[in-house]
Order: sequence, then structure tokens, then C-alpha cells
Amino acid sequence: MGIYFLLLVVGLCWGQYNPNTVPKRTSIVHLFEWRWQDIAEECERYLAPNGFGGVQISPPNENVIITDPQQPWWERYQPISYKICSRSGNEEEFKDMVKRCNNVGVHIYVDAVINHMCGANAGAGDHATCGSYFNAKTEDFPAVPYSGRDFNDHKCKSRSGNIEDYHDISQVRDCRLVSLLDLALDREHVRSRVAAYLNRLIGLGVAGFRIDAAKHMWPADVKAILDKLEDLNTQWFPAGTKPFIYQEVIDLGGEPIKGSEYFGNGRVTEFKYGAKLGTVIRKWNGEKMAYLKNWGEGWGFVPSDRALVFVDNHDNQRGHGAGGASILTFWDARLYKMAVGFMLAHPYGVTRVMSSFRWPRYFQNGKDVNDWYGPPSNADGSTKTVTINPDTTCGNDWVCEHRWRQIRNMVVFRNVVDGEPFSNWWDNGSNQVAFGRGNKGFIIFNNDDWSLNVSLQTGLPAGTYCDVISGQKEDDLCTAVEVHVAADGMANFLIGNEDQDPFIAIHVDAKL
Repeated sequence: MGIYFLLLVVGLCWGQYNPNTVPKRTSIVHLFEWRWQDIAEECERYLAPNGFGGVQISPPNENVIITDPQQPWWERYQPISYKICSRSGNEEEFKDMVKRCNNVGVHIYVDAVINHMCGANAGAGDHATCGSYFNAKTEDFPAVPYSGRDFNDHKCKSRSGNIEDYHDISQVRDCRLVSLLDLALDREHVRSRVAAYLNRLIGLGVAGFRIDAAKHMWPADVKAILDKLEDLNTQWFPAGTKPFIYQEVIDLGGEPIKGSEYFGNGRVTEFKYGAKLGTVIRKWNGEKMAYLKNWGEGWGFVPSDRALVFVDNHDNQRGHGAGGASILTFWDARLYKMAVGFMLAHPYGVTRVMSSFRWPRYFQNGKDVNDWYGPPSNADGSTKTVTINPDTTCGNDWVCEHRWRQIRNMVVFRNVVDGEPFSNWWDNGSNQVAFGRGNKGFIIFNNDDWSLNVSLQTGLPAGTYCDVISGQKEDDLCTAVEVHVAADGMANFLIGNEDQDPFIAIHVDAKL
């Protein structure tokens, strides 16, 4: 009885760190700004067949409609109420998406905006996605309801009411983030309203939450809300399953607020990961891929079991958030695929793949002045559907990096090697590196300015393997490069420095 109780308690304690994906599905994809109907279809036609574990969706709650600039992506981060009503769809479409995705084993993670409401300059009226009335000036949000006493104005000690000094912990957590009305999360009324919203989503079948702007909330306030959350819906999850929690905490070092302060609540987003990996792959500041041998905690990152990692996200691919110019994105496709391939092959953290849309980049003084662009839209402002081209790429300016062969096949690679140790590291002291995952998979990169020709110990069983970067296994054939592993586990690799994708990955499920 005592041992069973202990195991139960440990299971409950660890629940919020577990993405609750079905076995052998290990990666999440962020379908940024997709419509619920399109996500439901993508779960069924592509994500489930290709081993994706879940989808991070854009905030589903009612938000302010901004017309100057015309409906930017960031209007989704300015709540008006907790009604499920946004340009991605209404509540019925949301329910249908969650049900259809769960039914094929792909879970939904909601981007939860609970630190604040809309901007202080958002005005008043019914220009919100559900038509709810609000008055930002008087802090009146009757559709929640919130009133003036539910905000932190009295606690903020900055002159402007906004965060002015990121070295002042109280300012960062009690003042307005870029003039967004800061909720008083120490008030029981506010905590209850937020928890009720999240519990409604749990009841509909979501698997967890990305907590937006967690750094701007006191960890104890976040915990008080999470403590009110119910277990996941038993229609799709085992009884007693806790929602997966990952918190947006931008901690690049140099500020007093640390990601570790939030470990008690769930995982945190490790922003140093993409910033450092981008610097290495770009070969900036004398960095080399050979230095990645102790990647992870050895680079000063949070513990692997507390990290959610990504090469880029919706903020920093536009120069917002954190990471600066080193962040790799779909605009740098050749280097980007290498970075995502490395992330998906390496055992550190829970991995999230980005899926973006294009916008017309225009630089002035080194800044993209079009970084505000919202998703591909029709003339009436509605979001365009995600169309699928004959070659399985996406149309209508949707980038769909998760559909790129190299990234999709590395998602499968990660599933195949799940639980296997990091092994058989090799490097040339420069930018040619390789490593294995036990006896299940092996990957090798050539990011140098000269060709690679080397025989290495792969740790894999003897046989002929299909490289899943240049092609893949189809029936009993490889569509591109073949790798022959000898009886002793050795294999020869040849990668030109000008190859379109200068890396090779093999795994036991791609063996002829």
C-alpha cells in the first residue's frame, strides 16, 4: 500500500513535465496561426502518419482586433475575454479539432495568455473577435468579468507603469509588459477566472499549456493557478493524468530572474538553445560543431528533464523575444535543416518544431519593419486555408517546415531512437561531427568548407540503410543515398561541402 501510494504521488508530481504524447511520438509542432479546421485535417492526413506527438496552437481566446497595423500576429496575445473565439475559429471548430486530433493520437497544447489583457491603448467598444464590450482605459472587461481592482497598477513602482528595468524583479512581474494591462494574479478572483478558462480547455480534451510570459508572473502565482487545474479528460488520457506545462521564461543570463525559479511548476522554454546552436551552425565567434560534444547542461542549459527546446519560435524568427541575429529560421533553409536535424537527433529536452508563414521582409537600419505581419489573409481579413501542393509542400504562403522531408524524417528518427543513449561521438576538431543513439540511429554532419570522407563506428547492426535526409526507404529500396554498415558496425560516409543537405542520418527502421 505504501509503495503504491508513493508511486502515485511521484506520478502526480511529475505529471506536468510529461508531454502526455502517445508512446514513440516525441515531438511537438507549432502550427502558428493555423485555423482549427486546417489543424484537424493536418492531424489526420500528415501528423499522425508521420509520428508527430502534438500541436502547439495559437491562443484560442477572444482577442482585440487591431487595424493599425492591419491585424498583426501579436493581436492574438491581447485577450479581451476567455471565450473561445479567434481568427482560427469558433468554439465548435475548436472542439472538433481537439477531438479529431486526439482520436489519431496527436495532442493539443494551448498557448495560454494569462499574464495580461489587451494593451492600455486598445480603446473601448466591441472591436474584439467575439464582439464583447471592453474598455481598456477603465480596465473593464465584463465578459470575464475583470474590473480595475483586478490589475496590478497599485503594485507597479515604475514611473510609466511599464517595465523600465529588467534588473528590478518587481517591475518585471508587477508592471505592464509593453503597456499590456497586467493582471493581479495574487487575487483569488483572477486566479479562479484563469483556472476556469484552462479547465474548460482541459474538459474539451487539450493535453497541456504553454504559459505565455511566465517570466512576468510570480512563480507562486503561477503555481496557485496550476494547483486549481483538473486532470486531463479520461476519454483520451489515463485517469489522474496532469496537464503538460511549459513556461515561457526568457533567461539568457545577465538578469536576476532565472528559469530555475519556475521548475516547480513545469518545464521552461530554453531560449539559450536556439541562440547558441544558431551561433555554432553559422560558425560565428569562432564556434565549431566539434564543441557540441557536451551539448545540453554542459553549455549551461537547464536540466534536460525541465527543458522544452526549439531552433526558432514565432517571436525570435522575427527578431522579437530573445536570441538576436544568430537565430536560424526557414529563411536560412540549408543551415536551418542542419540545426533542426541536430536538435531532433540529440536526446536533450522535449523538442518543438516550428511551422511558419511567409511575410514580405523589408529591412531598414537592420530591422525588419514588416515583422508585425499577420497570417496569410483574404481581403476580408479572414485567415487563408492551408493548401497542400502536389509535392506535399504548402501553398498560400504557409511555409510548413514540418513537411520538409528532412525535418519530417528526423521527427521519425527521434521516435525510433527514443530512450537510447548518446553514443559514438566523433569530430574532426572543426565542423564535421557525428554521433549515435545506442544501436538504433546515427547522424553525421559536414559544416566545413571541404568534403568529408570517413569511416566511423555507428553502433548499428550490419546491413544497408537508407539515408533519411537525401531520401528515405520506400518498400525495399532507398530513394537516394545508401549507407552500408559492416558486421563490426563500421560505415563509410561521403558528404560534399556543397551538398544541398550536408548531413546524413540512418536508423534501424530505414534498414533494407
